Amino acid sequence: MKSAGERNPAPESVANKGVKRTYGWLFALCVVVLAGLGTWFYLFPLAADSTAMPAKQVKIEPAFVGRAACAACHAEQDKLWQGSHHDLAMQEVTEQTVIGDFKDAKFSKDGLTSRFFRQNGRFLVNTDSPDGKLADFEIKYVFGVTPLQQYLIELPGGKLQALSIAWDSRSKDQGGQRWFHLYPNEKIDHTDELHWTRRSQNWNFMCAECHSTHLQKNYDASNRTYRSTWSEIDVSCEACHGPGSNHVTWAKPESGSKAADDQTKGLAVLLNERRGAAWSIDSQTGNARRNIPRSGDTEIQVCARCHSRRAQLLGDYHDGRLMDSHLPSLLTQTLYHADGQIDGEVYEYGSFLQSKMYQAGVTCGDCHEQHSLKLRVADNGTCLQCHAAAKYEDAKHHFHTEGSAGAKCIACHMPTKTYMGVDARRDHGFRIPRPDLSEKLGTPNTCNACHADKPAQWAADTVKRWYGHQPKAYQNYAEALHAARTASADATAQLSALAQDKSQPAIARATAISEMAAGLTPEQLPILTQALRDADPLLRRAALQAMEQLPPEQRWPLAHDALRDPVRSLRVLAAAALAGLAPATISASEQANYAAASRDYLTSLDWNADDPAAQVNRGNFHTARKEFESAEQAYREALQIDPDFVMAYINLADLFRLIHRDNEGLSLLQQGLSRLPDAADLHHSLGLLQVRLKNTEEALKSLERAVKLAPNQPRFSYVYAMALSSVGKGRDARDVVRSALTATPHDPALNALNAQFTQEE
Repeated sequence: MKSAGERNPAPESVANKGVKRTYGWLFALCVVVLAGLGTWFYLFPLAADSTAMPAKQVKIEPAFVGRAACAACHAEQDKLWQGSHHDLAMQEVTEQTVIGDFKDAKFSKDGLTSRFFRQNGRFLVNTDSPDGKLADFEIKYVFGVTPLQQYLIELPGGKLQALSIAWDSRSKDQGGQRWFHLYPNEKIDHTDELHWTRRSQNWNFMCAECHSTHLQKNYDASNRTYRSTWSEIDVSCEACHGPGSNHVTWAKPESGSKAADDQTKGLAVLLNERRGAAWSIDSQTGNARRNIPRSGDTEIQVCARCHSRRAQLLGDYHDGRLMDSHLPSLLTQTLYHADGQIDGEVYEYGSFLQSKMYQAGVTCGDCHEQHSLKLRVADNGTCLQCHAAAKYEDAKHHFHTEGSAGAKCIACHMPTKTYMGVDARRDHGFRIPRPDLSEKLGTPNTCNACHADKPAQWAADTVKRWYGHQPKAYQNYAEALHAARTASADATAQLSALAQDKSQPAIARATAISEMAAGLTPEQLPILTQALRDADPLLRRAALQAMEQLPPEQRWPLAHDALRDPVRSLRVLAAAALAGLAPATISASEQANYAAASRDYLTSLDWNADDPAAQVNRGNFHTARKEFESAEQAYREALQIDPDFVMAYINLADLFRLIHRDNEGLSLLQQGLSRLPDAADLHHSLGLLQVRLKNTEEALKSLERAVKLAPNQPRFSYVYAMALSSVGKGRDARDVVRSALTATPHDPALNALNAQFTQEE
């Protein structure tokens, strides 16, 4: 069975069409509400005599009170926040909030003309509807403000959809003040997964959590509808500080709680890592040191909830503990280049974890004022807080004309990539430019981003001439990850070394472990064991997922301790990995841990019930436990949510194989191919099924089609070659293998098969 991957964090994150972008006394209860500022439970024993036990006061979860309650005492912070990107993240439609041109403006693409207009005080667009016909739609909310503004439209079932035509709010001289399409190079109609009415552009599912405060998705799986709510429409105080009722109660003199609760002040999360910290520049190195080590990274994790590429497993976010409910992405291909530079839309967290700044104790608030979100000091000034100007703001360091764009720190150390057509975002890895790696591995470098007319070798030679040597960076894992991505012969050795190299960032080491999964060897099992016990949850997470390649009986000795992991998402992953174990093989002392983690896993799937990937994972879970009826129901629900979800077809067909219903699997795969004729995975699965049905001629056609559609997938070529060989077409089989080796020359299975065929010649 194949696991379904994580969902993308925002509509704009869908990278390519056709690619699907993975919990004895009886008591009477009395509730006392303190003026709406905090709720407390009092438990009273029911007794008829005067010897009743004294009341015990139990504090319940704090409530959201709204920005106005905060601003009463924190006026300065509130003023800084006003007008920030957090303040303007999402707004009601008004004359003031809509900045696009709705004066009968027209925009044409792919033979379709959309019209933006006003009617009876409303803002409307005439564009293609879910059935492809033109219709009028009212703009319900505005999304963001600069450098672009998007518009949300309400469809039946409580769905809010992000229109793919956005307003470029930059100035005219920057190319703005125009309507533009977020996917300019894609031909999109109402049947396409990138169409504004489809799931990939759904606000409730994809992006709501990070644009409003206390967002509750409220998906009803019984009728596939939403009743999404928020406490505040924008990203307000409690989005970062957590629900504030207990803090408001603490702050009232009459509450009497200040002394008792002085450590936390009633706050749900303490963002105090910077308290008492100071940076002083070492005169010898020109770099700053923190006077006290950073004791935690709560502030960073609070920011990372939205400033990271991540999957959300559970809806009850625990303030400041990101991985209790979310799984951040690793440095995987299409998201990051092999050297860790940003590629896909990954935001800042994954890059920052790679940086030397993070390792030194820097937090987001050292550079950014957290309420206005602006830099603490303009231009180079932010960097010069910790890096001596005499050393770094000097032509002997940057080799550019003083005051020029190239002399800015961010020009070399924070290169940009543009997303959503107009939104240039900076890499937060703070790495040293490495044009030598560009020449060797094809990774980008900031030198050639400006000097695009020159080759990478010119940039590498220039840097070497300036400094007398090729630069050496803190991040030193590009070659290992590149080896994994190209299936190099030494990939196993390089990944094993990186996974154990404690001088490298944890996210890079975790990525190495994740990459090891594809070709896990017995020699690497001790590395998995070590990673499962590492202090960093990213390494434990990667090891748990890599371990799924092992037979179920080998997983228990490695992973059973993870059922008690302090991080909830890792307990969830452990339950998923151990689902195939027979209950009789689990000791009585571990049964409770396994049951609790399994409940958490199922809770996570319930919360993500609107995601076909979650339904596929539910199907996998039930299949592993031989609960076939429940598994079939989950796979079919995935196809109800998204009839184009390839993994659901494949795994349901494989379930039919297990329960001897291959004829139904045949019909199912043919149904999928009628919708998705270019899905290589479906052709491959159909070919395997036709082999089982002894329909060899049709099987060879299906397997060949899969290879033609996905020539870089070595497994498809291997299976097709074996099928050809089995029917006496040895020469054709050799040709398939040798052709595949031109695309993936280091694949071990193909090389072994090629050697076998060569010996037989």
